Amino acid sequence: MPDPILRPRRSVLYMPGANQRALEKAKSLPADALILDLEDAVAPDAKADARKRVAAAAASGEYGHREVTIRVNGPGTAWHADDLRAAAEAGPDAVVVPKVDSAETVREIERALEAAGAPDRTAIWAMVETPRAMLDARAVAGASERLTVLVMGTNDLAKELHAEHVPGRAPLLTGLSLALLAARETGKVILDGVYNDVQDLDGFEAECVQGRQFGFDGKTLIHPSQVAPCNRVFAPSEQQVERARKIIDAFDEATREGRGVVTVDGRMIENLHVEDARRILALAAAVAGR
Repeated sequence: MPDPILRPRRSVLYMPGANQRALEKAKSLPADALILDLEDAVAPDAKADARKRVAAAAASGEYGHREVTIRVNGPGTAWHADDLRAAAEAGPDAVVVPKVDSAETVREIERALEAAGAPDRTAIWAMVETPRAMLDARAVAGASERLTVLVMGTNDLAKELHAEHVPGRAPLLTGLSLALLAARETGKVILDGVYNDVQDLDGFEAECVQGRQFGFDGKTLIHPSQVAPCNRVFAPSEQQVERARKIIDAFDEATREGRGVVTVDGRMIENLHVEDARRILALAAAVAGR
């Protein structure tokens, strides 16, 4: 399976699986990835029809560079097994599974996908959204090579914690940090949760900046208006790219000259700064390739 880190996932937009118009509109949106949703966005009596519609969309090949995923209904629901089978047959880029809170759940999902004939390219994206998932995030993230992405379910986490939704998300910071540690330790991508008030663009952008500063790779979104600012915040800035190039050039020059001390703009440069500079340039190149 290809390295998941190098694929931009700045903006990951939920699209309601029961809405054919929304599925069509998604083909023209500048989101890096789409989650065609069979769970929260679909009423119980519409789930069977939505499943067929989403499977056809995911298999169509009509979404261009956008990564196409399917969010199934969670383990233990009446629709979970049928959703997994349909998703496996459609062969999307990934299957997004809610309420994943143990390594065994990941392995059960993997076995079900393989039994249904899912291609190797179809990854698992695990939604972590409960206290147990936060405390066991390392085990979840490391349970399978097919699992490439952790997705924060911040609304459900807040509900489980009896927490309030407040600017800065202080009640959620411990959970966010635990999941981030697990993702980085296991080499997985991690996506921040959604921002609920689609009218509050300033608040949304502030939360995007917070997520980027924390270390998230991107953010899940609930409205097309959130895509452009999210892409901008999670992409390397011109200043970051310029500094990354200066760091690498200075380090390469010092290496050629046999110098052990490297400085850029008066600051000492070490290997860790060079590695981060290369990551920034790789992400910038991947974004530019869109």
